[in-house]
Amino acid sequence: MTKKLIQHGNSAALVIDKPILELLNITVDTTFELTTDGRNLILSPQGDRRDEPDLLRSLEKINGKFGNVLSGLGA
Repeated sequence: MTKKLIQHGNSAALVIDKPILELLNITVDTTFELTTDGRNLILSPQGDRRDEPDLLRSLEKINGKFGNVLSGLGA
């Protein structure tokens, strides 16, 4: 898909079509992080911080069970 920027006041805007919004489960209220690799723009929706405690618990469980094996992989 090819898109062009549009003029939005003194800025430029990129319109994201509704099917893409739905596919990525994002809305006009979604906060994004905009980064670049020097050639490309990378637009990433900010993760839901409510999921972070679940992720940390899972990591602790994995480290408890496989910590010795995982630490050996980095050596």
